[in-house]
Amino acid sequence: MTNSISSIQSENSSVLITIITVVYNNVSHIKETIQSVLLQKYTNIEYIVIDGESDDGTLEILDEFSSDISILLIEPDKGIYDALNKGISLSNGEIVGFLHSGDFYANNNVILDIANLFTNKGSEVVYGDLDYVNSNNTQSIVRSWKAGNFYKKKLKYGWMPPHPAFYAKRDLYINSGGFNLAFKIAADYDCMIRFLQQDILISYIPKVLVKMRIGGVSNKSLKNIIQKSLEDYRIMKKNKIGGVASLIWKNLSKLKQFYKK
Repeated sequence: MTNSISSIQSENSSVLITIITVVYNNVSHIKETIQSVLLQKYTNIEYIVIDGESDDGTLEILDEFSSDISILLIEPDKGIYDALNKGISLSNGEIVGFLHSGDFYANNNVILDIANLFTNKGSEVVYGDLDYVNSNNTQSIVRSWKAGNFYKKKLKYGWMPPHPAFYAKRDLYINSGGFNLAFKIAADYDCMIRFLQQDILISYIPKVLVKMRIGGVSNKSLKNIIQKSLEDYRIMKKNKIGGVASLIWKNLSKLKQFYKK
């Protein structure tokens, strides 16, 4: 790589964007995630990595890239959302986004495209699409999450954008209190709903921004799927966007993600 994220910003890099990666014991894939950030053509990036005291060799990889990581925090946490909140509290960027350990950007222009919408259009939230890929063969697409344009009425049908492809002004996180730790699996859904219900400018990039390996926490077991559904229902009721019918629509809408054109 010719330019590290600490290099002098280019002419189009006017806004500082914070990218936060949370990791715990992912020695197999954390390097790919880090390199995906470092290869972005947009250079005005603050990269924060939060590690929950890994003991599988992950820390050695983080040390290898220490000069390219803006802030590295290694300490125990109360789960992924607690770690993400720590990252937000440490962030200095005007825009905040997350690239989870094992995930990677679809191309090297992703952050540049996102920055252009924030800078040129005045957006306060920008989101795009996401591909779920096979963990061992990332060229194999398992599901395609095409979010589509946002309308508030879609929230009542369980609509949500993919959180790894979701970028928002830091002030939204700070003013809303960040992720609610009462939700163990679906706090990202709750957080995005709180943002999307506000009267703010929301922009959609109609292309895949992030590749995500299958096997995430929310769907790795039947127990987690049930817990997520229960949390989704509580979130819908709390944010007054629906109930059982909305939950059913939310789950049914995922089926089309498996359809390959």
